[in-house]
Amino acid sequence: MRKANDKSLKDAIEQMMQVYKIKRKFDETGIIASWPNLVGKSVANRTKELFIHDKKLFLRIESSVIKNELMMIRSQIIEKINNEAKSLLIEEIVFL
Repeated sequence: MRKANDKSLKDAIEQMMQVYKIKRKFDETGIIASWPNLVGKSVANRTKELFIHDKKLFLRIESSVIKNELMMIRSQIIEKINNEAKSLLIEEIVFL
């Protein structure tokens, strides 16, 4: 029998992650891991560097054609990432 103040394991872990400020890092790692699903395998295969710092997604793409395409749709990529993370994780994309 559950008491009124009992939390689910999911809620308890979520709260612990917030308290220890690791939720953002966890979300960032999840986005990096799901990069192929977000942009497709062909783009992911040409992504040479990918990291997040200060709400900025830094990308190094080996193909200038793909880089230009991504530059044109950067706002859609940001929206897709933030929807996936269910929070404002990325505000800007920086191409290296």
